[in-house]
Amino acid sequence: YSFHPFTRTAVVAIFDAANTWDIQAGELAAKNGSTKEIRDFGAMLARDHKNVRQQGRDLAKKLNVTPTPPKDFAMAKDHEAAMKKLESLKGKEFDKAFLQHEVGYHKAVIEAVTTTLLPALQNAEVKDLVTKVAPAFKAHEDAAQNLLNKLS
Repeated sequence: YSFHPFTRTAVVAIFDAANTWDIQAGELAAKNGSTKEIRDFGAMLARDHKNVRQQGRDLAKKLNVTPTPPKDFAMAKDHEAAMKKLESLKGKEFDKAFLQHEVGYHKAVIEAVTTTLLPALQNAEVKDLVTKVAPAFKAHEDAAQNLLNKLS
């Protein structure tokens, strides 16, 4: 997953997309996870990211910003490929691939937010929202890592 310097409309769009993608991955795990723990984790991811995505959309509306994703958005292609792979797997194989994806995904999003998005953000309200939800992303990464450690 790679990011470049962005406009405010792009930041809002990336924020929206990052949440949407994890809602999709979480919903898939809630359905396809081989244990209740994995299914519950997937459902929690979907729920948390829906909540955060809504906060982002409300703020975009308030600021009158139309989220516009960057052209040739590499992350979108990465997400499509990851979902295709996950959809093809079953049982313990699915669980492991899903958790590995979640650890890597949250790591990439956190890194992008701290190194690229936050420094580029001029708007205090957007900055506040992104800063406020960062610990939740870290908690998701840690939870995925813990579940992954239990698997191996």
